Amino acid sequence: MLGCKPSNTLIDPQIKLHSKKVLFLKTFTCIDGSLDNSSIYLTNIRLDICFAVNHLSQFLLAPTMTHYQATLRVLRYLKANPGRRLFFPSDSPLQLKGFCDSDWASCPETHLSVTDFYIFLSDSLISWRSKKQTTVSRSSSKAEYRALVSTTCEIQWLTYLLRDLHIVPQATTILFCDNKYALHLAVNPVFHEGSKHIEIDCHVVREKVCDGVLIPKLFLHLLSNMDLIDLYAPSEGGNK
Repeated sequence: MLGCKPSNTLIDPQIKLHSKKVLFLKTFTCIDGSLDNSSIYLTNIRLDICFAVNHLSQFLLAPTMTHYQATLRVLRYLKANPGRRLFFPSDSPLQLKGFCDSDWASCPETHLSVTDFYIFLSDSLISWRSKKQTTVSRSSSKAEYRALVSTTCEIQWLTYLLRDLHIVPQATTILFCDNKYALHLAVNPVFHEGSKHIEIDCHVVREKVCDGVLIPKLFLHLLSNMDLIDLYAPSEGGNK
């Protein structure tokens, strides 16, 4: 793949990967296994490939040519941006900020939704996750609320960790979510009467809002918000 054409995207949005036991490709297993084993290092600094590596790893038992081509695209993406890394500024105020989202029923086989969240300490990204939910959500609002719950639990754990390190955040944690129903459910107890079918532990978000641990807000998710920078990109003033 040294002479491959670089790609600016990880996965073709028009292609839905699923299991079809038609063709087993040993090459796919080797490549994807290498990506998965390298995740101990690579996905800890390249969170932009976490979802793709996790998604492709689900087809190791019975990969097809489609899966193989998708794996090669990940390598082409890495070649296009070999120097992209996380940036941790040192001159920003200490405050936890969380961004959460869900991809409703994105799995074509199980119809499970995928939870994604990113948590910043000031302007530094310190925690992220992309994982399938354990139960099927009958609406996008329920999937979004479950994502809100997972992010809230992670924020609570980070709050305890900072407390053990004698670090006191300078402001209340802000949690950004792009679903109005999930936000209303978190801050307005009136909505709870019509939402009894949602698991009881989901209301941990409501409890943390009442305790002042976090404040939920809306957000628009963009790659630039992850604070990923390209170490090899030319400066605005030209090459120096």
